[in-house]
Amino acid sequence: MADKKQEYIVYVDDNFHYMDESERYRLGEFDDYESALSACMELVDSFLLTAYAAGVTSADELYRQYTTYGEDPFIVPEDKDHPFSAWGYAKQRCQEICKETRKD
Repeated sequence: MADKKQEYIVYVDDNFHYMDESERYRLGEFDDYESALSACMELVDSFLLTAYAAGVTSADELYRQYTTYGEDPFIVPEDKDHPFSAWGYAKQRCQEICKETRKD
């Protein structure tokens, strides 16, 4: 009997409707974790780049926009060795996108 290949499903919650599972949708099914992860990252990047292009240039403000209005993808089952946090990824990307430098 052949082993069934692990399948990863990406679901997306809506930060604007926090904790409202009726707003959740299924983005897709993926044959490997890396593909599911890539889909999550692309979704977060799309929001951030759109907000940045619309004039949000502060990393803090961009992150606030994301956590208020962006989509929050997650992978099922979660990879316990390499868990993905859309909010954590967004925070890192906001810094990279805005290229803010600290002033000491």
